[in-house]
Amino acid sequence: MKRVNIVIAPLAALAITACESEAEQQADMTEDRIEQQAEQSAANSGNEIAALGLTERQLLDADLVSQDGTELGDVEQVRRDASGAVTGLLVEVEDSEPDRYVEVPLEGLSVTEGGVLSEANLQTEMTTEEVAAMPDAAI
Repeated sequence: MKRVNIVIAPLAALAITACESEAEQQADMTEDRIEQQAEQSAANSGNEIAALGLTERQLLDADLVSQDGTELGDVEQVRRDASGAVTGLLVEVEDSEPDRYVEVPLEGLSVTEGGVLSEANLQTEMTTEEVAAMPDAAI
């Protein structure tokens, strides 16, 4: 019986992958690439403060929230200039379908305590509509 399950599971995964459209597959590959780059960058920066009094790992664990606490998106990547200074954050816009990414500048962000496991939130004065109206980030 176990052999049948082992054979069926990979076939089921192939069937699900085959059902995804080309656009969905491209979106998955883009998301994977962003995550890999972010993980590598966070590992390289270690416990060094990157911006807003937080390490790169803490920034990556943060959510972007509005003044009233509405979640606007998830920080996916820390953006740096040629000198290594943090210039902004790549944020996946909350509930976007397909996933959209915008680059949020550091100016106007403040750190607030998050609700889950004391992770930080990054609070902005922008509204859901303003974040949604931002241009797509270059990724």
